[in-house]
Amino acid sequence: MSEQAPENEAAAGPDGTPETEEVFGLSDDLVGAVEEALEAGWPAEVGKLVTDLHAADKADLVESLGADERLRLIDILGAGFDPEVLPHLDAAVREEVIDRLGPERLARLLSKLESDDAVDVFEDLDEAFQHRILTALPLAYRHVLQESLTFPEDSAGRLMQREMVVIPSAWTLGETIDYMRAAEDLPDDFYDLYIVNPKHHPIGKIPLSRVLRTRRPVRLTEIMETDLKKIPLATDQEEVAHMFRQYGLVSAPVVDEGGRLLGVITVDDVVHIIEEEAEEDALKLAGITEIDLYSATLDTTRARFPWLVVNLATAILASAVIGLFEATIEQIVALAVLMPIVASMGGNAGTQTVTVAVRAIAMKDLTDSTTRRFIGKETLVGAANGVLFAALVAGVAWLWFGSPMIALVLAAAMVVNMIVAGLCGTLIPLALERAGIDPAIASSVFLTTITDVVGFFAFLGLAALFLI
Repeated sequence: MSEQAPENEAAAGPDGTPETEEVFGLSDDLVGAVEEALEAGWPAEVGKLVTDLHAADKADLVESLGADERLRLIDILGAGFDPEVLPHLDAAVREEVIDRLGPERLARLLSKLESDDAVDVFEDLDEAFQHRILTALPLAYRHVLQESLTFPEDSAGRLMQREMVVIPSAWTLGETIDYMRAAEDLPDDFYDLYIVNPKHHPIGKIPLSRVLRTRRPVRLTEIMETDLKKIPLATDQEEVAHMFRQYGLVSAPVVDEGGRLLGVITVDDVVHIIEEEAEEDALKLAGITEIDLYSATLDTTRARFPWLVVNLATAILASAVIGLFEATIEQIVALAVLMPIVASMGGNAGTQTVTVAVRAIAMKDLTDSTTRRFIGKETLVGAANGVLFAALVAGVAWLWFGSPMIALVLAAAMVVNMIVAGLCGTLIPLALERAGIDPAIASSVFLTTITDVVGFFAFLGLAALFLI
């Protein structure tokens, strides 16, 4: 005999829904309640707790559950599984969910998504799974997915949605309103009407706000905005995000080589791009290609190993520099205690500069003139910080070891390394970007190597000259 699900004990608001302290997102109490209901085998209670959640919150819930509970939840939801959950899921978790759903069920879910979200899910599947899904899709939708995969990855072609409102330039506003009221295939959400000529080239757009304020007899060409920011299919998504940011766009048309309108990119998609690119740059600075919170231990280990090998090589190079001054260190033991300070401060200061430089490059804030000013400023900042910290560490070293010469050598090495850190923190990302290498990936490796080598060499070299 199965246990009976308990009544929801959470405090209820005036409309009978559970009250929570959080303005949005999942509460720990809700996640705990779902886990309890899954463990006890109360499918009705699970459905009651999950049904009214936003798709993004449902995705967070799926990610919060353990692997077994996650699959149990999918089975319980059955045909009620919200297709909007799929685009919000982490890639590793999405793969588990898709395996559970199977190709036929996934095909039905994809056909309910807007085309850009469907492509986002579809492109990550292996070829065999893609083929099984395509055979279960309607012909028109199958063509959309197949064509999208011919566009470059992370391009406007992959990002755009095909659902849009396209109106002939010869129409009046009244004809347009009547069309929109009668049409059954309009997108759920849209911001602009796109006006096209007989060749299907976009020649203008009309915001919905203007549609509401204009009388029916007015021709569309009289009220449309003609300053369109058209996006070619192959444009990288970072360029797309920069265009939206630069011009304050809400939506923008995507055109092929012949200028024909193929789709539209909206600001909600660009928000995801900005978050994705910022996250990607931050991870690359740490030598991680993607967030691996939900990945298997072996996969995470394999992904991080190559970066650690590179760091090992740079550490060996720094150790080789120390080895050159082995005799000096043996005579003055204090040098072994103090030398990590110089390298560490240079590395930290350089990392600050690299972070600013990588971000400025990504946001296209550096022109020829601003680049020169940026390099000069960061070098001066490095020199100023070098002098300030040189005075500080020299005082500490003098009190610690009672040797003014050791203090002076440490101070001089600190100034040298901080200047080098500021200079290289700007030049390395700029040089990598000019060479066509992503500065977010390689900057920190080169910077750390340089500040370690210069720091050790300056400190130990000056010590060998003036202390022995």
